[in-house]
Amino acid sequence: MTSGSRTAPTGFTGLSDEDVALRLARDGANVLPQRRPVRLWRRVVAQLRDPLIVVLLVAAALTMATADWTDMTVILLVVTVNTAVGVGQELRAERAISALSRLTAPTARVIRAGTQREVPAAGVVVGDLLVVAEGDIVAADATLREAAALTVDESALTGESVPVDKSLTDDRALSAGTVVVRGRGRAVVTATGAASATGRIAQLLDRHAARTPLQRRLSDVGRLLAGVTVALCAVVLALGLVRGEPVELMVVTAISLAVAAVPESLPAVVTLGLALGARRMAERHALIRELPAVEALGSVTVLATDKTGTLTEGRMVVREIWTPAGEAVVTGSGYGPGGEVRVNGSGPAALPAVTELLSAAALCNDAHVSSPVADEDSWAALGDPTEAALLSAAAKVGVDREELHARLPRIGERPFDSDRKRMTTMHRLPGGGHRVICKGAPEVVLNPAVLSDDPGLLRQAAERADRFAHNGFRVLAVASADRVTGSAPGDDPEHDLRLLGLIAILDPPRAAAADTVAACRRAGIRPVLITGDHPGTARAIATDLGIIEPGDPVIDCRGTADGQFATAAVFARATPAQKLEIIEALHADGQIVAMTGDGVNDGPALRRADIGVAMGRRGTEVARQAAGLVLADDNLDTVVAAVEEGRRVYSNIRRFLVYGLSGGAAEIAVMLLGPFLGLALPLLPAQILWINLLTHGVPGVALGGEPAEPESMRRAPRPPAQSILGAGLWQRVPRIAIVLTAVTLGVAVWAHHTDRPWQSMAFFALGATQLGVALGSRTRLRSRDNPMLIVAVGVAFALQLAALYLPPLQQLLGTEAVGFADLLIVIVLSLLGFAAVRLDRIVHPSPTARAAPQP
Repeated sequence: MTSGSRTAPTGFTGLSDEDVALRLARDGANVLPQRRPVRLWRRVVAQLRDPLIVVLLVAAALTMATADWTDMTVILLVVTVNTAVGVGQELRAERAISALSRLTAPTARVIRAGTQREVPAAGVVVGDLLVVAEGDIVAADATLREAAALTVDESALTGESVPVDKSLTDDRALSAGTVVVRGRGRAVVTATGAASATGRIAQLLDRHAARTPLQRRLSDVGRLLAGVTVALCAVVLALGLVRGEPVELMVVTAISLAVAAVPESLPAVVTLGLALGARRMAERHALIRELPAVEALGSVTVLATDKTGTLTEGRMVVREIWTPAGEAVVTGSGYGPGGEVRVNGSGPAALPAVTELLSAAALCNDAHVSSPVADEDSWAALGDPTEAALLSAAAKVGVDREELHARLPRIGERPFDSDRKRMTTMHRLPGGGHRVICKGAPEVVLNPAVLSDDPGLLRQAAERADRFAHNGFRVLAVASADRVTGSAPGDDPEHDLRLLGLIAILDPPRAAAADTVAACRRAGIRPVLITGDHPGTARAIATDLGIIEPGDPVIDCRGTADGQFATAAVFARATPAQKLEIIEALHADGQIVAMTGDGVNDGPALRRADIGVAMGRRGTEVARQAAGLVLADDNLDTVVAAVEEGRRVYSNIRRFLVYGLSGGAAEIAVMLLGPFLGLALPLLPAQILWINLLTHGVPGVALGGEPAEPESMRRAPRPPAQSILGAGLWQRVPRIAIVLTAVTLGVAVWAHHTDRPWQSMAFFALGATQLGVALGSRTRLRSRDNPMLIVAVGVAFALQLAALYLPPLQQLLGTEAVGFADLLIVIVLSLLGFAAVRLDRIVHPSPTARAAPQP
């Protein structure tokens, strides 16, 4: 594992080859740390320690003891598949850390021994003199020694949507993995490998991921089933021995009941439900990396989301324009020319003033906008995104940038830097002389030393700029002046300029973001915004999307106590570590958290959340690998669909539990109560296993494909601490089990007293009544969304009939043929299983069916 280093930098001539070799040997390569791989057998053991899997393993051992090789094989197959899937998911999740290394530039330019050379990024060492220019990915943490109009995009690390200016007098630090947007510079490497900014995030990402709510709840069910099964089977064994039944017969019966009481199809039901949900999500451009992620989304109580590129488009656009002659609103999205400029000014001078302003902004500009190369591509910015937004707005009023530059070529410039906070260019006029154009922050441009306008106009412009800033806009002021032929372009140009106006720029919300927030609120999910941006920008976006009301507070994480992390709805200036702390605080508050994001800075939080959702197109590889769900089309609306799928999966798992546990409870109750009604051994061990195989097999698995319940997205989320057997489910199990038991014992007692084949009739009644419960458990009786269930129940019923009439099965199961009239009576009585489920849903509706409160 590479630890990195932070030794003192050297001079401008760079390192010698001998120094590089020594430092490379001392500090290691400039690569991210890799965890020691977990051995395969440890992964397998960790999967087998799950309580439900333990119950299944015990059941397999018991079937082995009874030489029931068929059931043993089926149970072990379920365990094997479940374990293989779990291990595979772990291996995929661990790619999150290794993906960080892909952000390191494959090559880097350095100066060594006084000459510039290109070297592999892994060979960069502390003390190297890096050379960076527009488009370069910074190979390691470094401190600037030279800078010329250097601007760096740090959004992947910090979440800030606006590129950061770097200079020798202000911000001199460059971070590994960031991208140079404009300018050039030289910097001395101060940290590599694990000690770099990207390496520190990798260490955060290395924390152990929490289990999903489904995994936690199924563990609870497994422990409960283990205890109850052992206790009840021990009672059956003891009662049989007291009655004088053969020891071997009662041991086999107890073992059979143990197998029957365990819903061994539950892992298959879970896997099928999640797989179907994942397939439906893939059809809507959502890729499931970990199957439990589907269910986890359905149980979230908090949706924590990043801003840049997630709630917003991640592309700067001009939204409003102010000029002394009037104002205008700009429509459209992205960097393309689509949209228009709507002038709201009073008088015919408004439109020419806006055109003049945008023409000047297009001239004083170093960015370029490239058109789509394919139908599915969008217009792209080359250079500073803010300047690209100015070019897009100028195109909307008909300004041809190429023609403009040809008519007014640039003959001089003063680049933007963080000290002056403005950029000035000089352009040759066709009739002689030159035009000076200055654009920059309002606080430096709206200055009497720069502008010659009336002080009243400057105050008016300053007030308008303040209102723009308060609403979350980035504001630029633009001024110009034409100089006579005698003035030299090299003279100080930034004086006696005329104010052209103000341009308000925004990273706009995505079109679907507001609907997504509203849908989450309807579903009782609390939206939370976590961003590295300025509090004013965070407030504007959060208010616009409905995350907070206009007067609600916005938390600035630079001065916030951890105690506030669990209660606020908007967090600004959050670092990657603080994002992680916010998620953990929400967990400590009992919340189940989904986190959306697209940057490297989101990786640790995506990994720590119960479910991470990454943007597929704009998202970094780190975010995609850390998440359980990747939105291939970056459409937030898919998150709402995923929540619905998650709730569907969870409901189907609970539906199967009612079905499987009520049937198992009925089987045990029949064996316990039968002897007290004169039925020495109500069912043979083979009969119990046959019923269990038919009912818990394909029909039980088919229940996992039931469609979503109506109004599922208007229900409150499940309480985080609620058991999977909660919300009335555990009460429903005994109510249905009582009906199954009563039908089975009633048929058996009647047949016994009338000299009919009572044991065979009880065997058929118990199986057929459970199949009736499966049909009654459907979400919508007339729906054709899950034909597999109808087919599965039909096949199981036919096999149950075959067990009564086919000689090989009669011999295997110890059954006898039943007369047609008696069979018809039992079939009619078995419909009580169907009726019991439907009536129970009406009389005892689920408490979760209430409308979701608005968070």
